[in-house]
Amino acid sequence: MEPTEGAAVHEVEGEAASPQGERRELKSPGYEIFIAALSILSIVNLVLGLVVREAALDAVLSAMNAGLSVILFIDFLVRLRTAPSRSDYFFRSFGWADLLASLPLPQLKILRLFRLARVYRLLRAYGARNIGRSLLRERAGSALLSLLFIAILVLEFGSLWMLRLESTATDHNITTASDAMWYVIVTISTVGYGDQYPVTTSGRVLGTIIIVLGVAIFGTLTGYLANLFLSPTSDDKAGSDDTAGAAEDARDRRLAQLTRAGELHRAGVLSQAEFELFKAEILSAPPA
Repeated sequence: MEPTEGAAVHEVEGEAASPQGERRELKSPGYEIFIAALSILSIVNLVLGLVVREAALDAVLSAMNAGLSVILFIDFLVRLRTAPSRSDYFFRSFGWADLLASLPLPQLKILRLFRLARVYRLLRAYGARNIGRSLLRERAGSALLSLLFIAILVLEFGSLWMLRLESTATDHNITTASDAMWYVIVTISTVGYGDQYPVTTSGRVLGTIIIVLGVAIFGTLTGYLANLFLSPTSDDKAGSDDTAGAAEDARDRRLAQLTRAGELHRAGVLSQAEFELFKAEILSAPPA
């Protein structure tokens, strides 16, 4: 008996709810941890927004929340597109909460707790041992996501602290959220235009920390990109292995021919002149 359409739908939904379906929904442990960290940061920003009363500091939080909302909305679109069952993801896996939480509205950011719950469920189903193996196997991508998250933290909290520290100076030139964020971006990118700079001692100490972190972040990023573009692809590696194997076979054949010629020479079949001529021909012949 052929399965009905309803049975087929239940079968697909059952697969999505099964451990195999959860593994399909799991992008990669490193990526899931990155998204969870961004969700936690957005919730922390929600709490900070209730505590902070200064307009400049609140502007930094608003700008960062807007950027996080863009990243989380893109994550929602990717998950919706790649989900085994889009309806199952949207309704049963709280995809609707992901959509609403990605909107730049403070009242909806609490819904990002659903995203954290799903990430926890996916990682728990994947297993701690598999997570560790995956992070080691994909350590380059995991390191890149870690650097991106650290850069986001430096940008946000560096801007907040710099504004707070510089606000006590009378001749300060970092006065607005855009000034602080511009200074941090220019500093961690190691560009250093010098149009914005701290004038207080505490601000300069913070600036030194941002410089050190910026060098570490961009130095590691440069190394990652160099490795990404310069490392051989799998096809190149396969071609290199084939070339090395062919060269080794040709060397073995020459060695066998020389060994046989030596045996014939010692047996008196080949004279010394014939042996030398034969050896020269073998050594000068191009590899097959």
